[in-house]
Amino acid sequence: MSGLELIAAVLGVTAVWLTVKQNAWCWPIGLVMVLIYGWLFYEVKLYSGMLLQLAYAALQLYGWWQWTRPGRVEDARHVSRLQTPALAAGLVGGLLISVALGAAMANWTDAALPWLDATLTGFSLVAQLWMAQKRVQCWPLWMVVDVVYVGQYLHQQLYFTAGFFAVLTLIAVRGWLEWRRDPALQA
Repeated sequence: MSGLELIAAVLGVTAVWLTVKQNAWCWPIGLVMVLIYGWLFYEVKLYSGMLLQLAYAALQLYGWWQWTRPGRVEDARHVSRLQTPALAAGLVGGLLISVALGAAMANWTDAALPWLDATLTGFSLVAQLWMAQKRVQCWPLWMVVDVVYVGQYLHQQLYFTAGFFAVLTLIAVRGWLEWRRDPALQA
């Protein structure tokens, strides 16, 4: 299992680094990574994380389309900021997903960490959607989520994945700094 976990982690670092650089190849590489992680999380009974990977698969396709819009480069997404109402709505949405999923996992499954896994899933969905839309606020949210993920994966003895999320935390800092300097935000 650790070999597959290592492959997924390497693909993930590559995909997120390409995201920071606003390279659309981040999306197909990320798609392969999330499919591998979906299987791994099923194996260790992180069911919310497994469902998150399935949602990520759809969001990978959405992000790829948002960033490239075939045939219309000028229509592709540019880095932007969420206004306060949209930011608050996203965070409330993440909280609602967390509570609903946590209750479901705690009551109807043998999930290993139902509430923590569900909370990370809810807010990861928000961060991933914002990333696909090139919202600069995705990066601070990823920083918080990634730090907590490190602890969860250490607890589950997914050491490559914990290391992967530690690296993702650093990449999220870099992404936030780079996207904040993007010319589209200065206009």
